[in-house]
Amino acid sequence: MVARPLKILSAEDRLVERRGAKILLVGPTGVGKTSQLRTLDPASTLLVDIECGDLSVQDLPVPSIRIDDWSSLRDLACRIGGPNPSFPSDCAYSPEHFRAVGGELSELTSCDTIFIDSITAASRLCYRHAEQQPEAMARNGAKDTRGAYGVLAREMILLLEQLQRARTKNVIFVAILERITDELNRSQLQIQLEGAKTGRELPGIVDQIVTMDFVQFGEAEPVRAFVCTAPNPWNFPAKDRSGRLDQIEEPNLGKLIAKLSGSTKQ
Repeated sequence: MVARPLKILSAEDRLVERRGAKILLVGPTGVGKTSQLRTLDPASTLLVDIECGDLSVQDLPVPSIRIDDWSSLRDLACRIGGPNPSFPSDCAYSPEHFRAVGGELSELTSCDTIFIDSITAASRLCYRHAEQQPEAMARNGAKDTRGAYGVLAREMILLLEQLQRARTKNVIFVAILERITDELNRSQLQIQLEGAKTGRELPGIVDQIVTMDFVQFGEAEPVRAFVCTAPNPWNFPAKDRSGRLDQIEEPNLGKLIAKLSGSTKQ
């Protein structure tokens, strides 16, 4: 086995290299998550449309890729994140997979931001794929739900980590936020995803978690806002790895990304 040489970046190189943010944007259905595309430069944004929910931005001149099966989404993630040399040749995201799907997307050259709408829908595609795998079948031929959810968790986390590898790109993961009430009438907010493991590990993969919702300040009418840090008074999911965001930010994704990149005054 031949060892691959390690490349050490100098401090100067690391400080000047371009770095995109990986943002999980969550919020209830209908709050306007997809419409945040309007705050981005359409010439440098790619919409990955998985849930066919682009009615609110149908007039926006933004290039898009429509995805309706798990294999296509996996191929696209391979072309966005590039080959992973640690994977064997028969695995997704390996150098062999990267070559087989045609290498890097030519459209990515002028693309700064990839808007994935949504990982909620992506998890459903993944579960349909997982149900058909050998691990999801018991010896007697019956469906093994536990095995299917194991495949689902592995595939989803690999996909998210693969997209994380696109270091120079902003990647926006859109997801539905729902309120779950148990039998004891206790409620909690939860990201809507198939399977629990992906939801638990997702906060460690992304840089930022931003909740978009209507927030009430005192006795005034609720206003739409981004909640960007935790803990917060509303118990919304939030995370700021950059340390540059205030707890409440204007609901404008373009301005938020500019602030994360340091291109706006603090």
